[in-house]
Amino acid sequence: MTTVQLKLEQGWFTVCATARLIPGRGVAALLPDGRQAAVFTDRRGRTYAIDNRDPFTGAYVLSRGLLGSTPEGRPYVASPLLKHRFDLETGVCLDDETRTVQTYLTGRSSWF
Repeated sequence: MTTVQLKLEQGWFTVCATARLIPGRGVAALLPDGRQAAVFTDRRGRTYAIDNRDPFTGAYVLSRGLLGSTPEGRPYVASPLLKHRFDLETGVCLDDETRTVQTYLTGRSSWF
């Protein structure tokens, strides 16, 4: 089985089995320190993770956002509340560069 992992300060944290991620949709993961991450896989199989908290509203909803990409090919998630778009690689809000969310390095691990 292959799992999705996030790189945290204390090491790698297993989120879920890769098979549980649906391309184009996100899941929320509770991290060991109580924060939440929004984890996504795109239709090419690339995995991204950012903070789940929308910095404009304070709501933990980014995992429910819509995935898209800019004309230049930058992947983003649009918040389901105010539709602000967050770059999945940098965390920068594409609509207001003064706002950002944390990004997480993702990896995959196999075990039998």
